[in-house]
Amino acid sequence: MSGSMAAANGTFDGRIVIVGASLAGLRAAEALRLEGFTGSLTLIGDEPYPPYDRPPLSKTVLSGWLPVEHTALPRFVDVDAEWRLGVPAAGLDLAGRRVHLADAQEVEFDRLLITTGTRARQWPNSAEATIDGVFTVRTRDDAARLRERLAVGPGRVLIIGGGFIGSEVASVCRELNLPVTLVERSGVPLDNALGAAAGGAAARIQRHHGVDLRTGVTVMAMEGDGRLRRARLSDGDVLDVDVAVIALGAVRNTEWLRGAGLAADARGVVCDASCRVFSAEGVVLDDVFVAGDVARWPHPLFEGQLIAVEHWDNAVKQAAVAAHNMVRPASERRPHKALPAFWSNQFGLNIKSVGLPTIADELVVTQGSPQDLHFVAVYGGAGRIVAAVAVNAPLWLDYYQALIAARAPFPPPFDAADAPAEPVIRPAGFPPRGHATHSPTAAATGPGPSSPAPPPEPPPRRAAAPTAAELQDPRVPPRPHPL
Repeated sequence: MSGSMAAANGTFDGRIVIVGASLAGLRAAEALRLEGFTGSLTLIGDEPYPPYDRPPLSKTVLSGWLPVEHTALPRFVDVDAEWRLGVPAAGLDLAGRRVHLADAQEVEFDRLLITTGTRARQWPNSAEATIDGVFTVRTRDDAARLRERLAVGPGRVLIIGGGFIGSEVASVCRELNLPVTLVERSGVPLDNALGAAAGGAAARIQRHHGVDLRTGVTVMAMEGDGRLRRARLSDGDVLDVDVAVIALGAVRNTEWLRGAGLAADARGVVCDASCRVFSAEGVVLDDVFVAGDVARWPHPLFEGQLIAVEHWDNAVKQAAVAAHNMVRPASERRPHKALPAFWSNQFGLNIKSVGLPTIADELVVTQGSPQDLHFVAVYGGAGRIVAAVAVNAPLWLDYYQALIAARAPFPPPFDAADAPAEPVIRPAGFPPRGHATHSPTAAATGPGPSSPAPPPEPPPRRAAAPTAAELQDPRVPPRPHPL
């Protein structure tokens, strides 16, 4: 590194720009200062608010327990940064080391960190998406608007998509004693994240709490007269609804990088284990890094598959690794290899997962009982343990995390005092890739540099093979579920 950019302690000391001023961006800025970085630091964010916590938006904010103004993230370090909020990045000039903003201004950098995260996937019919009463839940403003509408007691709430966000919103609606219908294109809720076997338990819980759960159907159209009035389903049913919440998963914010010469597409920004971004030609860059929901990187436990993780925990840990590697010498760089971990609170349940359930083909309950809503399910793929999910049993996960890290064989030993008398190994039951109404929060997104060659694809069956449009459009009725 040049002398003008090296501090006395050997760390980088030039200009760093972070594009994305949410959780990963803030924690990276704090980590940079803790690493001894004393140079210029700028954070660019598309929202006008300082960084805030998103998980409460679909839970305690909607219920009214936590005012949206109280979701601001705590500051642990004075980052001494210039904050450019309310104007998104619009382009990147890699050769000129400039970030172009939507207001035509430019911000120069010596090193860049991309933490632009994700946004809510929108309803494909733009006219229907703008009907008064149709909402998404991703930003602070989204949550405030939806909370205001729920507080007046709508006649019925329709939720489109049974992933974690959709299920959490349904849980809040039932807490508020609001009638709610959840429409899920697959056979059960949560199946794109946890598989059909676990999703079956989620379906029973939702119906027990009064959710009108409609599986195997889609919403074909929403109608209104200025306000939302009804929704038409693929099975011919027509629902009278006042509020619709679109919970179709997330879209990674990479459009601003088109033409910039980076390995970035709708799946995310590709980086190595040290968070250094690859160029479009496959060359790793020493001055551009990425972290958080928008990153794709090779995890050593998953055969080098590039994985993308939309988890709070991952954003914090990956931001710290990226910040360290941005300012330390090459000999001191370290890899990001933390296991994906996630939690959700819904219908009185605490659901926690560790590992990557979406690459599993089998699972088995190893402790407790799903009937008692207190259990652990362990996922297996290619003969080894790849993930574990605990329901109302978070303390048990440390043991299984160690087994995943050790590449322990599947199934695990059934030696716990509360192990089932006759454990049953069953298919995990994940839907065909892309053919669901919500996206997983952690998934393999394609082969990485060290991935083994994939097996040859079987020839498609013309009568059953879905088109690309079918895979992307949630209004297309589902095909039969693997289970």
